[in-house]
Amino acid sequence: MIKLKEPPKIKILEAAGAIADGRVHITKADNEYILAKVISSEKDKEYKIVIKKTEESFVVYSNDNGTKLRGYVGYPIISVMMLLGILSRDQNIEEALKGIDWRKLNETYKKYNIVEEIVLKKSENKVPRSYILEFRKNVMKELENMNIYYDENLSNE
Repeated sequence: MIKLKEPPKIKILEAAGAIADGRVHITKADNEYILAKVISSEKDKEYKIVIKKTEESFVVYSNDNGTKLRGYVGYPIISVMMLLGILSRDQNIEEALKGIDWRKLNETYKKYNIVEEIVLKKSENKVPRSYILEFRKNVMKELENMNIYYDENLSNE
């Protein structure tokens, strides 16, 4: 098992957008075990999410690149945790981030700070930038206080 790093900040916004777009589907959820799938923004990939809760940590699996290849908590895991109330969520922010083509923006600009600026500008007419940034900061703090470990073996569940 590998302890996952904190995600790039933009992944909080991407997770909220995935919820708004209806791309997060919970298959099973109880106090100790969560099974879900998240559909990519272009709807061409499906990510499998498994989360096991222990007393002081979460053991997770996701086949998204951020989690699997880069070792941070990817947006599919964040979106499932938001939907189930493990992490904070805000429906006004979700609505403001609806319909964003995340993969296209990420592949076009290749820098998260540029993509985030574009996303914040698009959503400013619905929710103030400061409100979104404060929400993002709070969710990042919540993640900092969690122990989240990646376990490839959960892929078989």
